[in-house]
Amino acid sequence: MNKRRIAILGSTGSIGTQTLDVVRRHRDKFEVEMISAGSNAGLLAAQAREFDVNNVVICNEARYEGLCKDLEDTQSKVWTGVDSLCSLVKADDVDIVVGAMVGFSGLRPTLAALEAGKIVALANKETLVAAGSVVTRTMREHNAVILPVDSEHSAIFQCLLGAQGNKVEKIHLTASGGPFRTWDRARIAGATAADALRHPNWDMGAKVTIDSATMMNKGFELIEACWLFDVSPSDVNIVVHPESIIHSMVEFSDGAVIAQMGWPDMREPIALALAFPARLEIGNRKLDFASLGSLHFEAPDTDRFPNLRLACEAMERGGNAPCALNAANEVAVAAYLKSQIGFYDISRINAKCLSGVDFVANPSLEDIFETNAQAASIANGCIS
Repeated sequence: MNKRRIAILGSTGSIGTQTLDVVRRHRDKFEVEMISAGSNAGLLAAQAREFDVNNVVICNEARYEGLCKDLEDTQSKVWTGVDSLCSLVKADDVDIVVGAMVGFSGLRPTLAALEAGKIVALANKETLVAAGSVVTRTMREHNAVILPVDSEHSAIFQCLLGAQGNKVEKIHLTASGGPFRTWDRARIAGATAADALRHPNWDMGAKVTIDSATMMNKGFELIEACWLFDVSPSDVNIVVHPESIIHSMVEFSDGAVIAQMGWPDMREPIALALAFPARLEIGNRKLDFASLGSLHFEAPDTDRFPNLRLACEAMERGGNAPCALNAANEVAVAAYLKSQIGFYDISRINAKCLSGVDFVANPSLEDIFETNAQAASIANGCIS
């Protein structure tokens, strides 16, 4: 394949660093044209040097001068602010944009990339959760492409490659159950952020790991699946699979089920999105079915994990409801990580914001930004 030029939005986070690990193994296939970070200027500078990056963006303007000084002996051009991201992802020398920023902040640069007709390898689920109708409409209007990087949605995408045009009866979205899968509600209520960050299977950033513990992550993935694969919430079944070997499944009218399997390693879906349709060797562990033993499945418990129910309700309601839920959750999770609120306060705040935000049935991009601000304000009021 021809060498592909990559822009990574959020190169210092979990997805970003694993993307660079894939590139490191296949320098003959990829060139890193642009990288960005929120505030981690030190790691960003090191990445710029290692991969000889042309454009480097630090979103925190207070870190701009220091980064410029760190890279003054290189050929890298240093920029700051989200406007710079939105401009650089549109450049002709970018083939693929990796959306690895965490949270609502990834929306604007992702839309900019889609407006330029780029291939977007999307890991930032909040972009589709908050503005699914706007994002998918923009993709269609500009003949852009979204390739999913979430392991579950990559699995669904891979299973659909074998569908041969046959109608999908059901999408089975698997969930690990997180660190509190076997805990009762009383014990979960006292869980600290340190407890929640001990995910049994996946190595992820703090925000995503907390979302996994509350199962909001799986609720957001349901919303994301609806937009990516043009299905309704009733077409998606969530099943808890604690081994995280089956990443998701697709069922057809004759009862046949196609599953995508592998050890939990985010480099798999990242590499597939970067090289599609080619598959790359990434040095990962391979499955040994004889030693694997049995796999287990169970239904999710929305009493112990009410965020999952809230996400389903938000998608059923539609409009700007998922955006409100996402905004509230970002604020609540940040507060939980600072030990300002308890575990179940997250879902209580989310529920209050979901019911308290002004409903808009067909939100514009401006409505999305207004909803995000309103829900965040309500959530901050609950915390303070």
